[in-house]
Amino acid sequence: MAKEKEYLEDIAAIRSIMERSSQFISLSGMAGVMAGIYALVGSFAAYKIIYSSDHVLYDDIRQYYLSPGVVQLIGIAAFVLLASIVTAFLLSKRKAKRDGRKFPDAIAIRLALNFLIPLVTGGLFVGIMVLKGNFSVIAPATLIFYGLALVQASKYTFKDVKVLGMAEISIGLLAAWLHGYALWFWAVGFGLLHIVYGIFMYLKYEK
Repeated sequence: MAKEKEYLEDIAAIRSIMERSSQFISLSGMAGVMAGIYALVGSFAAYKIIYSSDHVLYDDIRQYYLSPGVVQLIGIAAFVLLASIVTAFLLSKRKAKRDGRKFPDAIAIRLALNFLIPLVTGGLFVGIMVLKGNFSVIAPATLIFYGLALVQASKYTFKDVKVLGMAEISIGLLAAWLHGYALWFWAVGFGLLHIVYGIFMYLKYEK
C-alpha cells in the first residue's frame, strides 16, 4: 500500500510538472487590475466627451468626419489598449524574471497568437460595422470577441482566464439585449471585471 501511494504521488507530481510546462504561468494579476483602472478612466473620459459635445459624434463617424470629439475618442481607445498591453508585458516579464522563467517563451507566443486571432477578427468586424453606421453592435461585439479571445487563450495559461472570458461574453450578450448603455457595459466588462479578476489572481497565485 505504501509503495502504491508513492507511485500515485509520483504520477500526480509528474502530471503537475507537465501541466506547468505547457502553461504560461507568468501572467500577472496586477496587470488585470491596471487594465481595469485604465478602462474605467477611459470610459469616464469618453462619457464626458460624448455627453458634453454640442452635436452627435456618431453622425461625424457616419459621415467619415474626424471632428475633435471623434479624434479624442479614438485617442482614448488607443491609450487604454496600448497602456494595457504595455503594462501586461512589463509586469509579466517582471514576474517571469522573479520566477526564474524565460519571457517571452514558446508558450507565451502560442498564447498570444491564439488570443489575437479572435481579437483581431472582432476588431475588423467592429470596424466594418462602424463604417456601415451600425453603432449599436460596437459594445456587444467588442465584449463578446474579447471574451472569446480569453477563452481561446485560457488553453495555454491559468484556467481562471476562461471564467473571465465567459463573464465578458455574458456581459456582451446583455449589452446586445439592452441598447443605450454601451459605456456602462464597457466600464463593467473591461473595467470592474478586470479589477476583480486581477485581485483574485494576485491573491491566489502571487501573494
